Amino acid sequence: MEPFLLTIMYFAIAIVVILVGVAVFELITTKYKDWDEILAGNKAVALSISGKIIGISIILAFAIYHSFAVWETLVWGGLGVVLQMIGYLLFEAFTRKFSVEEQLHKGNLAVGIISFGVSVGLAFVIGASIT
Repeated sequence: MEPFLLTIMYFAIAIVVILVGVAVFELITTKYKDWDEILAGNKAVALSISGKIIGISIILAFAIYHSFAVWETLVWGGLGVVLQMIGYLLFEAFTRKFSVEEQLHKGNLAVGIISFGVSVGLAFVIGASIT
């Protein structure tokens, strides 16, 4: 029965961490509202948000693999969300020729794909660092 309960607990943790992560990303996005853009059919924003969700999930998967207790998964998940945000902000800061956020708002699919890649790629690096 214990593996069944742990699966339910990890599932619940994943849902909470992903929802909190997406909500926080919504707060740091100042030029548009993610879900309004997605409802309007903005594929670039949808890709960017998908990358963040998948990225957080990858980090949580590594955390589950390497944690000895459920609370450790929460800690690693929280840290992963913070590091993902820092990565996104650095991506925005180091892209000098244009604003990532403005290009996503305009529906620039190429920027959406790169944003997706940055989130997923960083997730593997962050996840692999969990020991």
